[in-house]
Amino acid sequence: MLEASMPEDSISKDPIPEDSSSPMVPNQGATPDEQGPNSAAPMVTLALTELRQQRDALQAEISALESRRALIQKEIESSFAGQADGVARRMKGFQDYLVGALQDLAVASEQVELVPQQVLVQPSPLDAAATAGSPATGGAPIVPAAPGAAGLFSQDEALIRERLTSFGGQPDFYADAWKLRRTLDAPGAACLEDWFLGQGGRGAQPSTGSRSRNALMASSAIAILGELYGDRFQTLVLAGQPERLGEWRRGLQDCLGLAREDFGPTSGIVLFERADALIERADRLEERGELPFIVIDAAEQVVDIPVLQFPLWLAFAAGPGEISTEEEFY
Repeated sequence: MLEASMPEDSISKDPIPEDSSSPMVPNQGATPDEQGPNSAAPMVTLALTELRQQRDALQAEISALESRRALIQKEIESSFAGQADGVARRMKGFQDYLVGALQDLAVASEQVELVPQQVLVQPSPLDAAATAGSPATGGAPIVPAAPGAAGLFSQDEALIRERLTSFGGQPDFYADAWKLRRTLDAPGAACLEDWFLGQGGRGAQPSTGSRSRNALMASSAIAILGELYGDRFQTLVLAGQPERLGEWRRGLQDCLGLAREDFGPTSGIVLFERADALIERADRLEERGELPFIVIDAAEQVVDIPVLQFPLWLAFAAGPGEISTEEEFY
């Protein structure tokens, strides 16, 4: 037979070699992680797409809610309820203001004397003596005595005359603060004597022609008032221009040895450009039991009527030449 005639050596027993170019059949039982990282990319992309869609939907919903909130707020503000709330708040503030004003008015009304005090006028002993010495009664005529001090200073005449005399001596440049450090001339001393003892601390005196000399007279009055009343009085200076107030401050500071701290709302001397502010300050001082001393500059043409109610005020009356000089300067 033919198969029998073939030799055994001609039959090759070697295995068939594998071709490297032949395709590899993947393992059907392997997991996605075992198959490789590229197999998970479609799933991640799908998840990210879903998250983006959800985020866009939420943002659109938030925008719609914000628009609706703004519309509702606008409707509330334009509606009667919103306007009523604003009106109620304003009425509450006005009510608080009225309550405070009424409380102040009640306190002020309690201090008003509704029943006027009866003034009992007694005959003066001088009138009785003059009647007794008149020719009709057969008595001898009586020569009237020299007038004494008037007003607040009726009991301090000796002290005032002594201080005015001492001010005419040598200046004391090293005196304590609120003491006169300059020399007061005889005309100035005579004017102050008439103001203290004749006018009772309430009246006008002729100006010396210079604001510095007027400040010297006012400083002399302040020094005497300081000995009489201590810290219970405050000086209020009225001048209509800042330049005039500056001259007053320098003059008082030089004559009384004061510092800049002594000029201020709560200090010993207060400077004013308007009369109404000065009057308001003087009223407050009297309410606290203190005594205001008002000094009016010579450039002020008139004295306000409310100033006349205070017990101490000194106004300098300027002459025609001084008034014309002030008008030309300003």
